[in-house]
Amino acid sequence: MGALYMIIGTLIALGVLVTFHEFGHFWVARRCGVKVLRFSVGFGRPLIRWHDRQGTEFVVAAIPLGGYVKMLDEREAEVPAALLGQAFNRKTVRQRFAIVSAGPAANFLLALVFFWALAMLGSEQVRPVVGAVETGSLAERGGLTPGQEIIGVNGKPTSGWADVNLQLVRRIGESGTLDITVRDPESSQQQQLHLQLKDWLQGAEEPDPIGSLGIRPWRPAIAPVVAQLDPEGPAQAAGVRLGDRLVSLNGQPLDEWQQVIDQVRLLPGESVKLVVEREGQRLDMPLTLAAKDEGDDRRGYLGAGVAGGEWPAEMLRTVRFGPLEAIAEGARRTWMMSVLTLDSLRKMLFGELSVKNLSGPITIAKVAGASAQSGLSDFLNFLAYLSISLGVLNLLPIPVLDGGHLLFYLVEWVRGRPLSDRVQGWGVQIGISLVVGVMLLALVNDLGRL
Repeated sequence: MGALYMIIGTLIALGVLVTFHEFGHFWVARRCGVKVLRFSVGFGRPLIRWHDRQGTEFVVAAIPLGGYVKMLDEREAEVPAALLGQAFNRKTVRQRFAIVSAGPAANFLLALVFFWALAMLGSEQVRPVVGAVETGSLAERGGLTPGQEIIGVNGKPTSGWADVNLQLVRRIGESGTLDITVRDPESSQQQQLHLQLKDWLQGAEEPDPIGSLGIRPWRPAIAPVVAQLDPEGPAQAAGVRLGDRLVSLNGQPLDEWQQVIDQVRLLPGESVKLVVEREGQRLDMPLTLAAKDEGDDRRGYLGAGVAGGEWPAEMLRTVRFGPLEAIAEGARRTWMMSVLTLDSLRKMLFGELSVKNLSGPITIAKVAGASAQSGLSDFLNFLAYLSISLGVLNLLPIPVLDGGHLLFYLVEWVRGRPLSDRVQGWGVQIGISLVVGVMLLALVNDLGRL
């Protein structure tokens, strides 16, 4: 079932985003008087094709990994004299600029629509209340204490842990002061805390912003009854079964699941004595914990999980906007995620953020399937983020991408004449090399995650 969701989710995501991107080019080209020869969703052999009254061929092709809009252009084929006025290359710099930029603009607009719909649908969020603070951590040195609610990070309000995490992600790889606004329990009094960062999480392959500060979110107590097992984890190998209750680890009693997490994470690669209760009997299960890297730390890994607990009503809040308010919220989230995406690319370029965070088609497909299986809201959220990524990446000033064409048009506008075909050819070759290199790096990262 998971594979089916992944296939369907990926096809829908690519189909919607690519179609909307190419429609942006198509729509503006038509309004600028350019004759569009073909509008294709996908590459390769056409599966479905038809023509409209203006002679444009619409195609759905076999390889759903992109699309294109082919316009009448003297640089690609000979154009009859009667149609020269409809050729793309005969249009003004301003018109060509508008046609090319319309694709990424369509992606940003689509993300805004998705965020607008999500804002109206609303979401239930867990209040960002601190459950525990690690000794010696950045959070402890900054004055954060258990029970406090984080209501703002760097001056931005936070209604849930997702907001907290998003604001922290923006500071990865940086140095300076991290401002956190908290509210004490059972009080309306606010307090401003200042945490000092130094190349924070720079180069981390799988950054955990909240955990790396030493913050453990508050969670309801959950009995340590196994409901999930990693097929290749130490617990499965030792004979732990679903439904087993973990009783003790190295003689230390385990009354709730958080104690399991706390003890296991401190023992990476070590042999331990686990006691479980199964059908009224206690069984000794010696095993060796695995080790996993979390930033600069190595943490123990058991390979077992539990079912979610019930959250008390006072720890949850519903965030929902009216139709007009949702427009502003959608625009705000679109802008924020666009800036975050661009800033993350900058940090990768300068080594502040590990290039291991770059994802390729395999990861996109997995996330598409997981979000589709999770529900409509999560899938719309995924589509919005992916649409923004597509828009930002296409605007990068790299020849062969939309941004590269825009760069050429800008130079043409400044010089009063276009760059020579030779120079543009060099640029295209460099652009293809860069794009292929990045795609290969992302694919290697995907395979590494598998």
